[in-house]
Amino acid sequence: QQKIEQVYQTINQKARVKGFRPGKVPRQILESRFGQAAQQQAVEEIIPEAYAESIQQEKLHPVDHPEICDVNVKDGKVSFRAVLEVKPEIEIADYKGLSVKRKSSEVTDEDVLKTLDYFKQAIPQAEGRETVIDDAFARGMGFPNLSEFKKSLTRQIEMDKDRHNRIDVENQIAEKLLAEARLDVPSSLVKRHLEQRLAQERQHHKQHAHGSSPEEVNKCEDDLRAQLQPHAEREVKLYLIMDKIAQQENIDIARGDYLVPKVMEFLLKEAKWE
Repeated sequence: QQKIEQVYQTINQKARVKGFRPGKVPRQILESRFGQAAQQQAVEEIIPEAYAESIQQEKLHPVDHPEICDVNVKDGKVSFRAVLEVKPEIEIADYKGLSVKRKSSEVTDEDVLKTLDYFKQAIPQAEGRETVIDDAFARGMGFPNLSEFKKSLTRQIEMDKDRHNRIDVENQIAEKLLAEARLDVPSSLVKRHLEQRLAQERQHHKQHAHGSSPEEVNKCEDDLRAQLQPHAEREVKLYLIMDKIAQQENIDIARGDYLVPKVMEFLLKEAKWE
Protein backbone atom coordinates (compact mmCIF):
# COMPACT_ATOMS: atom_id res chain seq x y z
CA GLN A 1 0.00 0.00 0.00
CA GLN A 2 2.82 2.40 0.81
CA LYS A 3 4.40 1.75 -2.58
CA ILE A 4 1.06 2.47 -4.29
CA GLU A 5 0.90 5.79 -2.47
CA GLN A 6 4.40 6.67 -3.64
CA VAL A 7 3.52 5.79 -7.22
CA TYR A 8 0.38 7.92 -7.14
CA GLN A 9 2.35 10.84 -5.73
CA THR A 10 4.80 10.57 -8.61
CA ILE A 11 1.98 10.31 -11.15
CA ASN A 12 0.23 13.31 -9.59
CA GLN A 13 3.34 15.45 -10.06
CA LYS A 14 3.77 14.44 -13.69
CA ALA A 15 0.18 13.98 -14.88
CA ARG A 16 -1.34 16.59 -17.17
CA VAL A 17 -5.08 16.60 -16.51
CA LYS A 18 -7.21 19.40 -17.95
CA GLY A 19 -8.55 21.70 -15.23
CA PHE A 20 -5.96 20.74 -12.62
CA ARG A 21 -2.46 21.89 -11.88
CA PRO A 22 0.34 19.27 -11.57
CA GLY A 23 0.24 17.76 -8.09
CA LYS A 24 -3.36 18.88 -7.48
CA VAL A 25 -5.27 16.16 -9.33
CA PRO A 26 -7.84 14.44 -7.04
CA ARG A 27 -7.00 10.86 -6.12
CA GLN A 28 -10.23 9.44 -7.56
CA ILE A 29 -9.42 10.92 -10.97
CA LEU A 30 -5.91 9.51 -10.84
CA GLU A 31 -7.29 6.10 -9.94
CA SER A 32 -9.82 6.15 -12.76
CA ARG A 33 -7.23 7.18 -15.35
CA PHE A 34 -4.03 5.59 -14.12
CA GLY A 35 -5.16 2.93 -11.64
CA GLN A 36 -4.08 -0.12 -13.64
CA ALA A 37 -0.77 1.45 -14.69
CA ALA A 38 -0.08 2.60 -11.11
CA GLN A 39 -0.70 -0.87 -9.73
CA GLN A 40 1.52 -2.44 -12.38
CA GLN A 41 4.33 0.01 -11.67
CA ALA A 42 4.04 -0.57 -7.93
CA VAL A 43 4.22 -4.34 -8.42
CA GLU A 44 7.27 -3.98 -10.70
CA GLU A 45 9.03 -1.97 -8.00
CA ILE A 46 7.93 -4.11 -5.06
CA ILE A 47 8.99 -7.49 -6.46
CA PRO A 48 12.74 -6.73 -6.90
CA GLU A 49 12.89 -5.08 -3.48
CA ALA A 50 11.05 -7.93 -1.76
CA TYR A 51 13.13 -10.53 -3.61
CA ALA A 52 16.42 -8.87 -2.59
CA GLU A 53 15.27 -8.64 1.02
CA SER A 54 14.17 -12.28 1.07
CA ILE A 55 17.42 -13.74 -0.29
CA GLN A 56 19.36 -11.63 2.20
CA GLN A 57 17.25 -12.85 5.11
CA GLU A 58 17.52 -16.46 3.98
CA LYS A 59 21.26 -16.08 3.22
CA LEU A 60 20.79 -17.41 -0.29
CA HIS A 61 23.34 -16.96 -3.08
CA PRO A 62 21.57 -17.02 -6.47
CA VAL A 63 23.60 -17.86 -9.55
CA ASP A 64 21.18 -16.34 -12.05
CA HIS A 65 18.12 -14.15 -12.35
CA PRO A 66 15.01 -15.69 -10.75
CA GLU A 67 11.87 -16.78 -12.54
CA ILE A 68 9.03 -14.74 -11.02
CA CYS A 69 5.61 -16.39 -11.17
CA ASP A 70 2.23 -16.60 -9.40
CA VAL A 71 2.07 -12.84 -8.89
CA ASN A 72 -1.06 -11.86 -6.98
CA VAL A 73 -2.31 -8.48 -5.78
CA LYS A 74 -5.07 -8.46 -3.18
CA ASP A 75 -6.17 -5.87 -0.62
CA GLY A 76 -3.11 -3.75 -1.35
CA LYS A 77 -0.71 -6.65 -0.76
CA VAL A 78 1.51 -8.35 -3.33
CA SER A 79 2.52 -12.00 -3.25
CA PHE A 80 4.68 -13.88 -5.72
CA ARG A 81 6.86 -16.94 -6.08
CA ALA A 82 10.51 -16.81 -7.13
CA VAL A 83 12.16 -19.88 -8.63
CA LEU A 84 15.94 -19.67 -8.57
CA GLU A 85 19.13 -21.70 -8.57
CA VAL A 86 21.62 -21.04 -5.80
CA LYS A 87 25.31 -21.71 -5.42
CA PRO A 88 25.72 -25.41 -4.67
CA GLU A 89 27.33 -26.88 -1.60
CA ILE A 90 30.92 -27.66 -2.57
CA GLU A 91 33.14 -30.28 -0.99
CA ILE A 92 36.77 -29.94 -1.97
CA ALA A 93 39.75 -31.96 -0.82
CA ASP A 94 42.96 -30.35 0.40
CA TYR A 95 44.00 -28.04 -2.41
CA LYS A 96 47.27 -26.93 -0.83
CA GLY A 97 50.43 -28.79 -1.72
CA LEU A 98 49.07 -30.39 -4.89
CA SER A 99 51.81 -32.35 -6.67
CA VAL A 100 52.62 -31.03 -10.13
CA LYS A 101 55.30 -31.89 -12.67
CA ARG A 102 56.88 -29.16 -14.74
CA LYS A 103 58.58 -30.03 -18.00
CA SER A 104 61.96 -28.59 -18.83
CA SER A 105 62.11 -25.36 -20.83
CA GLU A 106 65.67 -26.05 -21.94
CA VAL A 107 66.22 -25.32 -25.62
CA THR A 108 68.24 -27.94 -27.50
CA ASP A 109 70.22 -27.58 -30.72
CA GLU A 110 67.59 -29.78 -32.34
CA ASP A 111 64.86 -27.28 -31.36
CA VAL A 112 66.79 -24.47 -33.05
CA LEU A 113 67.52 -26.54 -36.17
CA LYS A 114 63.84 -27.47 -36.52
CA THR A 115 62.86 -23.80 -36.33
CA LEU A 116 65.53 -22.83 -38.86
CA ASP A 117 64.24 -25.56 -41.17
CA TYR A 118 60.74 -24.11 -40.81
CA PHE A 119 62.03 -20.73 -41.98
CA LYS A 120 63.91 -22.43 -44.78
CA GLN A 121 60.77 -24.18 -46.04
CA ALA A 122 58.57 -21.12 -45.62
CA ILE A 123 60.70 -18.79 -47.75
CA PRO A 124 60.30 -19.21 -51.55
CA GLN A 125 63.39 -20.65 -53.20
CA ALA A 126 64.91 -19.38 -56.41
CA GLU A 127 64.52 -21.87 -59.26
CA GLY A 128 67.28 -24.43 -59.15
CA ARG A 129 68.76 -23.05 -55.94
CA GLU A 130 68.37 -24.27 -52.37
CA THR A 131 67.91 -21.74 -49.58
CA VAL A 132 71.02 -21.66 -47.43
CA ILE A 133 70.80 -20.70 -43.76
CA ASP A 134 73.83 -18.47 -43.35
CA ASP A 135 74.80 -14.92 -42.36
CA ALA A 136 73.20 -13.53 -45.51
CA PHE A 137 69.94 -15.30 -44.67
CA ALA A 138 70.10 -13.92 -41.11
CA ARG A 139 70.63 -10.39 -42.41
CA GLY A 140 67.54 -10.85 -44.55
CA MET A 141 65.66 -11.62 -41.33
CA GLY A 142 66.91 -8.41 -39.71
CA PHE A 143 69.89 -9.78 -37.74
CA PRO A 144 73.59 -8.92 -38.16
CA ASN A 145 74.64 -12.55 -38.51
CA LEU A 146 73.49 -16.15 -38.10
CA SER A 147 74.75 -16.39 -34.53
CA GLU A 148 72.54 -13.52 -33.37
CA PHE A 149 69.60 -14.97 -35.27
CA LYS A 150 70.05 -18.29 -33.44
CA LYS A 151 70.26 -16.52 -30.08
CA SER A 152 66.98 -14.74 -30.79
CA LEU A 153 65.34 -18.01 -31.83
CA THR A 154 66.60 -19.68 -28.64
CA ARG A 155 65.03 -16.98 -26.47
CA GLN A 156 61.74 -17.19 -28.37
CA ILE A 157 61.62 -20.99 -28.17
CA GLU A 158 62.35 -20.85 -24.44
CA MET A 159 59.52 -18.35 -23.91
CA ASP A 160 57.15 -20.58 -25.90
CA LYS A 161 58.15 -23.61 -23.83
CA ASP A 162 57.68 -21.65 -20.60
CA ARG A 163 54.21 -20.63 -21.68
CA HIS A 164 53.17 -24.13 -22.70
CA ASN A 165 54.66 -25.64 -19.55
CA ARG A 166 52.79 -23.11 -17.40
CA ILE A 167 49.54 -24.06 -19.14
CA ASP A 168 50.33 -27.75 -18.61
CA VAL A 169 50.91 -27.23 -14.86
CA GLU A 170 47.70 -25.21 -14.53
CA ASN A 171 45.81 -28.01 -16.29
CA GLN A 172 47.27 -30.54 -13.84
CA ILE A 173 45.97 -28.49 -10.91
CA ALA A 174 42.58 -27.96 -12.56
CA GLU A 175 42.16 -31.67 -13.29
CA LYS A 176 43.01 -32.61 -9.69
CA LEU A 177 40.48 -30.11 -8.33
CA LEU A 178 37.77 -31.24 -10.76
CA ALA A 179 38.36 -34.92 -10.00
CA GLU A 180 38.17 -34.55 -6.23
CA ALA A 181 35.50 -31.86 -5.78
CA ARG A 182 31.88 -32.82 -5.10
CA LEU A 183 29.15 -30.46 -6.29
CA ASP A 184 26.05 -30.22 -8.46
CA VAL A 185 26.73 -27.77 -11.28
CA PRO A 186 23.78 -25.35 -11.75
CA SER A 187 22.25 -25.91 -15.17
CA SER A 188 21.41 -22.22 -15.60
CA LEU A 189 25.09 -21.27 -15.32
CA VAL A 190 26.08 -23.94 -17.83
CA LYS A 191 23.38 -22.79 -20.23
CA ARG A 192 24.43 -19.15 -19.96
CA HIS A 193 28.11 -19.99 -20.47
CA LEU A 194 27.26 -22.23 -23.40
CA GLU A 195 25.18 -19.51 -25.06
CA GLN A 196 28.07 -17.06 -24.70
CA ARG A 197 30.43 -19.49 -26.40
CA LEU A 198 27.91 -20.15 -29.16
CA ALA A 199 27.44 -16.42 -29.74
CA GLN A 200 31.21 -16.08 -30.21
CA GLU A 201 31.21 -18.97 -32.67
CA ARG A 202 28.27 -17.49 -34.59
CA GLN A 203 30.15 -14.23 -34.97
CA HIS A 204 33.23 -16.08 -36.15
CA HIS A 205 31.16 -18.12 -38.60
CA LYS A 206 29.47 -14.99 -39.94
CA GLN A 207 32.86 -13.42 -40.68
CA HIS A 208 34.50 -16.45 -42.26
CA ALA A 209 31.76 -18.64 -43.74
CA HIS A 210 29.89 -17.55 -46.85
CA GLY A 211 27.23 -19.24 -48.90
CA SER A 212 26.05 -21.68 -46.22
CA SER A 213 22.38 -22.61 -46.32
CA PRO A 214 20.16 -22.14 -43.22
CA GLU A 215 20.01 -25.93 -42.87
CA GLU A 216 23.80 -26.19 -42.89
CA VAL A 217 24.11 -23.38 -40.34
CA ASN A 218 21.56 -25.03 -38.00
CA LYS A 219 23.25 -28.44 -38.27
CA CYS A 220 26.63 -26.84 -37.65
CA GLU A 221 25.28 -25.09 -34.55
CA ASP A 222 23.66 -28.28 -33.23
CA ASP A 223 26.95 -30.14 -33.65
CA LEU A 224 28.85 -27.28 -32.04
CA ARG A 225 26.44 -27.16 -29.10
CA ALA A 226 26.96 -30.87 -28.44
CA GLN A 227 30.71 -30.40 -28.72
CA LEU A 228 30.84 -27.39 -26.38
CA GLN A 229 28.44 -28.74 -23.72
CA PRO A 230 31.02 -30.77 -21.75
CA HIS A 231 33.52 -27.91 -21.97
CA ALA A 232 30.94 -25.48 -20.60
CA GLU A 233 30.15 -27.83 -17.70
CA ARG A 234 33.86 -28.19 -16.93
CA GLU A 235 34.54 -24.45 -16.99
CA VAL A 236 31.55 -23.62 -14.78
CA LYS A 237 32.49 -26.36 -12.31
CA LEU A 238 36.08 -25.11 -12.14
CA TYR A 239 34.90 -21.54 -11.64
CA LEU A 240 32.70 -22.55 -8.70
CA ILE A 241 35.57 -24.50 -7.12
CA MET A 242 37.91 -21.53 -7.52
CA ASP A 243 35.26 -19.22 -6.07
CA LYS A 244 34.99 -21.49 -3.03
CA ILE A 245 38.77 -21.46 -2.54
CA ALA A 246 38.84 -17.67 -2.89
CA GLN A 247 36.25 -17.38 -0.11
CA GLN A 248 38.05 -19.82 2.19
CA GLU A 249 41.43 -18.15 1.68
CA ASN A 250 40.09 -14.57 1.68
CA ILE A 251 41.65 -13.96 -1.72
CA ASP A 252 40.81 -10.41 -2.74
CA ILE A 253 39.48 -10.22 -6.28
CA ALA A 254 39.92 -6.57 -7.21
CA ARG A 255 37.82 -4.90 -9.84
CA GLY A 256 39.16 -5.87 -13.25
CA ASP A 257 40.77 -9.08 -11.96
CA TYR A 258 39.66 -12.49 -13.19
CA LEU A 259 38.86 -14.97 -10.44
CA VAL A 260 40.28 -18.18 -11.91
CA PRO A 261 43.77 -16.81 -12.80
CA LYS A 262 43.96 -15.04 -9.43
CA VAL A 263 43.19 -18.22 -7.47
CA MET A 264 45.46 -20.24 -9.76
CA GLU A 265 48.36 -17.98 -8.76
CA PHE A 266 47.67 -18.87 -5.13
CA LEU A 267 47.51 -22.60 -5.89
CA LEU A 268 50.76 -22.49 -7.88
CA LYS A 269 52.55 -20.94 -4.92
CA GLU A 270 51.14 -23.65 -2.64
CA ALA A 271 51.85 -26.51 -5.05
CA LYS A 272 54.45 -29.22 -4.49
CA TRP A 273 56.73 -29.16 -7.52
CA GLU A 274 58.31 -32.36 -8.78
